[in-house]
Amino acid sequence: MFRFFKLLLLCSATLCAIPSMAEWHYAERAIMGTQVRLQLWHEDGIEAEHLIEEVMTEFHRLDDQLSPYKENSELSLVNRTAGRGNVNISKELTNLIDKSLWFSQLTDGAFDISYATLGKHYDFRQQKQADAQLTDSLLEALNYRHLKLNKKANTLRFGHENTKIDLGGIAKGYAVDRAIEILKQADICCASVSAGGDSRMLGDKQGQPWLVGIRHPREKSKNAAVIPLRDIAISTSGDYERYFIDEQQDRVHHIFNPSTGKPSETSAKDTDKLISVSIIGPRGFDTDPLSTSVFVLGKEKGLALINRLPQFEAVVIDSNRKLFFSRGLENL
Repeated sequence: MFRFFKLLLLCSATLCAIPSMAEWHYAERAIMGTQVRLQLWHEDGIEAEHLIEEVMTEFHRLDDQLSPYKENSELSLVNRTAGRGNVNISKELTNLIDKSLWFSQLTDGAFDISYATLGKHYDFRQQKQADAQLTDSLLEALNYRHLKLNKKANTLRFGHENTKIDLGGIAKGYAVDRAIEILKQADICCASVSAGGDSRMLGDKQGQPWLVGIRHPREKSKNAAVIPLRDIAISTSGDYERYFIDEQQDRVHHIFNPSTGKPSETSAKDTDKLISVSIIGPRGFDTDPLSTSVFVLGKEKGLALINRLPQFEAVVIDSNRKLFFSRGLENL
């Protein structure tokens, strides 16, 4: 009997020493005005939960610093004071604005974080928009050239007192990259992080590619395309994310054309107009602003831009709901 009991103890100790089986761990939180979703592969459930919390904490930190709706955020402080003179800003905000200005120059102003000058007067939940008089009065202040950034001193001022900025076209892509870096440092092999229309995959899905759906812009429950991806980022901008239909039955959405100060038109009469743009590339920090840029530029100029950029591809849907691809995807 004693020998049998001893054997049982040894077997129990052996079982306890066997590590738990690796599995997928999931989390979803409402942060940065959207749903943040995280999926990672890990053999230790407790450690996986710690990593999930670390990632979500980073998203909250960035939201606290970069939200234009939070009175105490660094971005709100800039918008209140930079029109009157130089404002000291963090190195992180300097890098975000510097990257934004780089894309403004690359796209001849199609990407412009000063769209907030007029964008702040739109409320998509309340179906409110800036009228023609307000648009005309503020259009001069909407220009990325008004942003006077000193990268060495980490200061920013606006050359026009009415200029405002919003990082909505780049912040989520940046946040997704920050999350992936946290997971890389923890030696995670496989993960997926998304924040609204911005996603980035770390590795593959245990030997298989991640299957990323591009939502049909007019049928919410359907995908317009499904793309297999590995270790890469994808960002989608569409006129269906935040919008309302006005009295003239026009779609008023959140992607602004900086040259007009109004949401980009997506009339079915012009096949160059786009209703959805997806950009694939190494980092969300780039794919996020590029998806907005291509949407504003239109099909012809937008695809021409992507075809000039190595490591980037595009899937676009025009106002007639037809799909078009950048050169590297045409034969898929």
